[in-house]
Amino acid sequence: MGYVIGLVLALAVWAFGRWSGFDRDRAFYATMVVVVASYYVLFAAMGGSADTLVVESAVMGAFALAAVLGFKRYPWLVVAGLGGHGVFDAVHDLAIANPGVPEWWPSFCGTFDVAAAALLAYSLAGLHPNRRIRRLIACAANLSIKGDS
Repeated sequence: MGYVIGLVLALAVWAFGRWSGFDRDRAFYATMVVVVASYYVLFAAMGGSADTLVVESAVMGAFALAAVLGFKRYPWLVVAGLGGHGVFDAVHDLAIANPGVPEWWPSFCGTFDVAAAALLAYSLAGLHPNRRIRRLIACAANLSIKGDS
């Protein structure tokens, strides 16, 4: 069930971002990377382990750095951050003992992260129909301007 909910939520967030125009701002998905990484810090605090809190905070810092670099310079790094966090969800319990993590979290969050990364990649690659139409119009306008001279 976590897989289904993660996928449906990722699709809903992507559609909402497109509909609202929030995804036009590069901060939308970069912020998402920071937020999804922050949950393990929250779970560590809930689990009451100071050592785990330090480790989870360091991991979150690495994802936050990827988000900032992706936002400022390398948008595909945001895709890698989201997808990488999905992979991290799959192996998290093998690497870090965090007693606050709900049993269903890795399947839910991993699916959400990977699906969100795929949808962002789809958008960045220019495969979205609205972007293709805008590119065609821009190309046609450019051709007519050059042809008029």
